[in-house]
Amino acid sequence: MNLAYLLSPDLHEQNIHASPGRPIRNNSVRLKSTIMLFWIFVIGQAALLAQSGESKMVRSKIQTTAQCGMCKERIETAMAFEKGVKSSSLDLDTKILSVEYKRGKTSDEAIRKAITKLGYDADAMKKDEKAYAKLPGCCKMPDDPDYVKHE
Repeated sequence: MNLAYLLSPDLHEQNIHASPGRPIRNNSVRLKSTIMLFWIFVIGQAALLAQSGESKMVRSKIQTTAQCGMCKERIETAMAFEKGVKSSSLDLDTKILSVEYKRGKTSDEAIRKAITKLGYDADAMKKDEKAYAKLPGCCKMPDDPDYVKHE
């Protein structure tokens, strides 16, 4: 049968069946149904993508031994170059580093290790002594003889 013949409005009005038990539908109804199904599919996929994206991000808080603004800048800059880290912020009052990173790209352990390599303690992990020795006096611990207080 010819497709134009099956889709003609005259056949729809006469309720002629293209196959047993199934009437021929008008083109506009068929188009509306297709568009509706398309948008349901698109919205469903967007919802799934949003859910999976949220679960891939991890937020973590790490206690450091940062002392001043130079420490803050040094740690935050280093975190910007760590693989998978999306954002980081060091609160100098509490000395807590807040980090947001992609799961699977890095881990809390890797971030702590990166901080210790800068010369700072990170939670229970102790600082790298060679890196600590290279820190400016203001970034050292107050009980260190080389400590210099900001004026």
